[in-house]
Amino acid sequence: MLTTGKAVKVTLYLSDGARHHGVPIYTSILDFLFHGGIAGATVVKGLAGFGARHRLHSAHILEISDHLPIKVEFIETREKVDAILPELERRAGSGLIEVQEISIIVPPRQ
Repeated sequence: MLTTGKAVKVTLYLSDGARHHGVPIYTSILDFLFHGGIAGATVVKGLAGFGARHRLHSAHILEISDHLPIKVEFIETREKVDAILPELERRAGSGLIEVQEISIIVPPRQ
C-alpha cells in the first residue's frame, strides 16, 4: 500500500498496434501489473502522435489506426518498481519507459 512520501511514477509509451505473444502490449502489461500487486495503473489512448521513426499517426473519423499512442502509468514504491522493471522492459518491446522520482500525498480514508 502506498503511503505519503517518496514514490516512483512509471510511464510506458507504446503503440496500440504492438503485440506481445499475440496480445496488445498494453493489455499484457496491465495484466502483469495487476497480478504483480501494483497499487493501480491507468491506460490512456492518444488521438495522435509520433514516435522515434517520426511517422505521424492520428485517428480520423473515416479510418481507424492501430498505431495510435498508448500510455500506461502507475505509481509505486521504488522497491516494487526495481523488482518488476526487467519484465516491463521485456514486455515493452520497442516502447519507451520513463521512471520519475516523485512525492505523493495519500489522504486519510474517511
